[in-house]
Amino acid sequence: FFFARESQLACVTSLVAGLRVFETFCCSSRWQPALHEAPHEQAKHLGRAARARQTQSAADAKMKEIITLCVGQCGNQIGSEFWKQITAEHGIRPNGVPEDFALEGDDRKDVFFYEADDARFVPRALLLDLEPRVVNNIQNSQHRDLFNPENIFVSKEGGGAGNNWASGHRQAEENAELLADMLDREADNSDSLEGFVLTHSIAGGTGSGMGSYILEHLNDHFPKKLVSTYSVFPNWEEDQSDVVVQPYNSILTLKRLAVNADCVVVLDNTALNRIAVDRLRIPNPSVHHVNSLVSTVMAASTTTLRYPGYTNNDLVGLVASLVPTPRCHFLMTGYTPLTISADELARGDASKPPTQLPGSEPAGKDERMVHTSTDPRERPPPPPAGAVRKTSVLDVMRRLTQAKNIMVSANTRKGCYLSLLNIIQGDVDPTQVHKALQRVRERRLVSFIPWGPATFNVALSRKSPYVETKHKVSGLLLANHTCVSQLFAKTLTAYDRIRKRNAFVENYRREPMFADSLDEFDDSRDVVQSLRDEYIAAESPDYVEWGVGEEDDAGGLLDDGGGAFASDA
Repeated sequence: FFFARESQLACVTSLVAGLRVFETFCCSSRWQPALHEAPHEQAKHLGRAARARQTQSAADAKMKEIITLCVGQCGNQIGSEFWKQITAEHGIRPNGVPEDFALEGDDRKDVFFYEADDARFVPRALLLDLEPRVVNNIQNSQHRDLFNPENIFVSKEGGGAGNNWASGHRQAEENAELLADMLDREADNSDSLEGFVLTHSIAGGTGSGMGSYILEHLNDHFPKKLVSTYSVFPNWEEDQSDVVVQPYNSILTLKRLAVNADCVVVLDNTALNRIAVDRLRIPNPSVHHVNSLVSTVMAASTTTLRYPGYTNNDLVGLVASLVPTPRCHFLMTGYTPLTISADELARGDASKPPTQLPGSEPAGKDERMVHTSTDPRERPPPPPAGAVRKTSVLDVMRRLTQAKNIMVSANTRKGCYLSLLNIIQGDVDPTQVHKALQRVRERRLVSFIPWGPATFNVALSRKSPYVETKHKVSGLLLANHTCVSQLFAKTLTAYDRIRKRNAFVENYRREPMFADSLDEFDDSRDVVQSLRDEYIAAESPDYVEWGVGEEDDAGGLLDDGGGAFASDA
């Protein structure tokens, strides 16, 4: 672990010169005992930095728009919470009209919104579903006037996909012309479209089947645009799974995510529920509680795009630093400090019988009695397990490496990081980042790949001036870690358990794709198995040779799966 000498001199010189603020501090490091770099390696790093500085002004001058696609029940629920979050962060009212104090802000509203003729800000979003319940809830909420009605699609049949990937894929294909028209209209409305963001679940019918078809369509019709997804992975515990065919749906969707997506942010239901219970002290977390966590992660991961700094101010730059090889593009997340307001807690409990938190009092109890009573049952509720009294850069970066804050149910102590990005929000001195990185190195809190240079990126981002937060510093982790192979292993195990008996395949056979054979299942399994093997191989020093050995067998997949990232690379 080291800092290049030229990078140190550049930082010191800039500080002495009195630059008003460092918005981003990015340090690249090799976690090896070497004390210096070879001259050609130094020149390579300096060349990349020079090119980045030369293109920075051009990137700032050209706005980069992103279109969000919310697919299925889960995707629309997540998207709804995300839009509530970023409208508040940009000072936009629920009807799209900006607040007077937000008119002169220097934030980039145009990344996710466009300004309509009536001066309202409309999300660059498509709400797609095969059954109307969730979309109707959005249209009847206080944000009903926010979205463009032309960008809302609900199947005329309204019966959904019945948790059947093949049904969702077929219905999307039947409405291909209408969906393509919606995508083209929104893309043509963008001056400099950078890419697409898809929110969905991989285990249901609409989010997995329709989402897979949309991924294939985007890869065919927008080959130069980057495609990123926020994909919700299911619970694999048998007592918590309510969809018996979710292994089939998941394996089919994972193939499309591996082949047609450039970046997949993994949102694991098991880990999200664990965090809600252990860190937020919510005994029975509802769907709204979990979606609130997801929206927090989504908003934080896009903060450098909406409040741009020196680097990571576009989606391509963000993904390029995290995806070293085209197929290893599955990212895990972490966030600290996690909090949930009383209003959010109440909204999550509104749809079910009220649950009394441990140590809390029933509604209507005189609060003064709680403070004066000696009865342990009447004491004030303890602070949430995840509550942080004081935040600092070192504390935030340390917490982001802890397994309990990672939103993936995999053991991060096994395996290594391919790449890592910390987005630190708040008023932070870059020298604190430098000291924090030194402490991370001294304590050996993270381990990187042995076969190449590993990059520990830290991006400093501003907080929204329109939203009050409880903490001075907060942080988001976006990491590419080989432990994600454990999720693939769970998926393969669950798939093999029901596939060897050909259980529950009758509904799939009724669809055209599976009418003749079930080969698509086996092909998808091979892709996921190959993906898992590649992540495991990335832990070994001879990973480069392993990749060369697999080139002939996986050549077709690599060609198809590179997408915009592969062509740009």
